Amino acid sequence: MHLRDKVILLTGGTGSFGKKFTEIILREYEPRKLIIYSRDELKQFEMQQQFTDERIRFFIGDVRDRDRLLRAMNGVDIVVHAAALKQVPSCEYNPIEAVKTNIHGAENVINAALDACVDKVIALSTDKAVNPVNLYGATKLVAEKLFVQANSYRGDGVTQFSCVRYGNVVGSRGSVIPLFLSQLPTGRVTVTDTRMTRFWITLEQGVRFVISCIENMQGGEIFIPKIPSMRIIDLVKSVAPECDIEYIGMRPGEKLHEVLISEDEARHSMEFDDFFIVQPLHSWWQTKSQQKGKSLPDGFRYSSDANPWWLSVEELRTIVAELRVEYTGK
Repeated sequence: MHLRDKVILLTGGTGSFGKKFTEIILREYEPRKLIIYSRDELKQFEMQQQFTDERIRFFIGDVRDRDRLLRAMNGVDIVVHAAALKQVPSCEYNPIEAVKTNIHGAENVINAALDACVDKVIALSTDKAVNPVNLYGATKLVAEKLFVQANSYRGDGVTQFSCVRYGNVVGSRGSVIPLFLSQLPTGRVTVTDTRMTRFWITLEQGVRFVISCIENMQGGEIFIPKIPSMRIIDLVKSVAPECDIEYIGMRPGEKLHEVLISEDEARHSMEFDDFFIVQPLHSWWQTKSQQKGKSLPDGFRYSSDANPWWLSVEELRTIVAELRVEYTGK
């Protein structure tokens, strides 16, 4: 599906992903209209100063409000669902709020898209949805299940639903690099555990992967990009080599390593050159475009500690240097 002349709605559109998505879509894909749907009027105002393109529309609304979503989706071709409560400690402390936004919000997006006859809906998920140990991951696991199964509810309709699942986004709000950069003046950085590993993807890579998934999705897939891992201690060496390290221990709900495909999921997943697809275990699933993929071996597990692709300290320094300019201007 080509994006040219399409009407796209982006929930949570004022976040880090939303801004980068807006930049790339408007510059390279010539949509007819891009609707930014979010509940924060200040962030919308700030984004209006950054993007003055006449194709953008700003819609104040919450994914908890189905009626408002339905109004926003009138005439929409594609929905990218990025709105969520994402901070692990915040979700642990405010569990009902996380459920309302991440689960009931997903349900509202699905129902509104079906009623508005949207062509394609793709939802952003997270590695934390795999064998979740925190509430954020649990709510995103439920959301994944809702979006996959929603394909069976369209009847004679056209709406297709899929998910994209990936790891930490380098430099996004609340991520570790901005934290380390903010701690530099103190001469001390805080680290949870020296053994910790993480998957890493840049904002631009994440956006471009989502766009490619929109173009190729049939409905029902969970798309997972092949991305590198990094060791948290290597990141410290690249960001703050002169700083002392304070070990604070793992936070509640935090994992030592991240998993993007579990062993159980691997049995019904396919591998391609640059990504994986977790296929749904439902009778309606058709494998038309998946013939070029290959099955995964028994016992396969795509985890950050067993990943064959690692970022070196030198590569991390390059990434950090670019982010340092973005965050500090020097």
